[in-house]
Amino acid sequence: MFSFFKKKFGGGSNADAAPLSEAVVQAPMPAPTAVSTPAPALEPAAVPAPVEAAPRKSWLDKLRQGLRKTGSSIAQVFTGTQIDDALYEELEAALLMADAGVKATEFLLEDLKRRVKEAKATEPAAVRGLLIDALADLLKPLQKSLAIGASQPTVMMVVGVNGAGKTTSIGKLTRHLADANAKVLLAAADTFRAAAREQLSVWADRAQVEIVSQEGGDPSAVTFDAVVAGRARGCDVVIADTAGRLPTQLHLMEELKKIKRVIAKAEASAPHEVLLVVDGNTGQNALNQVKAFDDALGLTGLIITKLDGTAKGGVLAAIARERAIPVYFIGVGEKLEDLQTFDAREFAQALLE
Repeated sequence: MFSFFKKKFGGGSNADAAPLSEAVVQAPMPAPTAVSTPAPALEPAAVPAPVEAAPRKSWLDKLRQGLRKTGSSIAQVFTGTQIDDALYEELEAALLMADAGVKATEFLLEDLKRRVKEAKATEPAAVRGLLIDALADLLKPLQKSLAIGASQPTVMMVVGVNGAGKTTSIGKLTRHLADANAKVLLAAADTFRAAAREQLSVWADRAQVEIVSQEGGDPSAVTFDAVVAGRARGCDVVIADTAGRLPTQLHLMEELKKIKRVIAKAEASAPHEVLLVVDGNTGQNALNQVKAFDDALGLTGLIITKLDGTAKGGVLAAIARERAIPVYFIGVGEKLEDLQTFDAREFAQALLE
């Protein structure tokens, strides 16, 4: 596990906080401590802070294992003895099979040929090293830290299709935030699926954070209550879990737009983050989801899950080439530590080495 913050959060007492609405279910909280001076302003902090070498190495080993299904077919291209048209043709086919997409594949091949020429490479193994460099550079625009603290609370709206791992990702993120001494409030805005509320409640209990939940209530109203309550209680982060839906379900996408508008009514500058959780198994369909949700909501970041179960990890190259929205986190398993920050070079090396 790693620390999510460079600095601990400031925060005042709850003694004078306005009461939460009836929708709020509180996890056990420590008794408030009176303070005689105003709480210090919350300074922006990157999420997460740099991590120790050992835990990160363990993560990289797991990432390599998780990307093996994608990387093995690409690595086979470099087992030959010469650099020729056949090698590039095989590489093109392998990248397309990995769902890198036509545009990203063409870009990578052109860039790779230039690098090979400039480096005067003569061995296929050297070409693989140059491909790592080309892929890392292509993915670099996706590498960005999620920053918390410029606004208090920082309001996050999380969206995605059913089965992408949205609620689980929110739970893991909440645990990391809480472990880093951030005060988090969850909004169970997926009011149509009881299992989603129950799942989020379990994560809230584990992290000892509060949750706003209403059975069968209006998702926008739940989110509004959560933002207002989060501000009143001096929370650092409010995270809204919305109902999963396909971008082709236009009436449901309109509801997401409504939730976003209502959040802005509760807090003029919010939501500060609109995050899409994408299942890495879906390949090019993941890119279609990114485009559709971005067009509807204006995405600020992505969480790519389940990369350990797919041979389609090349889709990150397609996203970088066609809709370069930051990838804040990637996941390669079910455990808490299996959700980690995205690093372009780490990803390229894990995929191709």
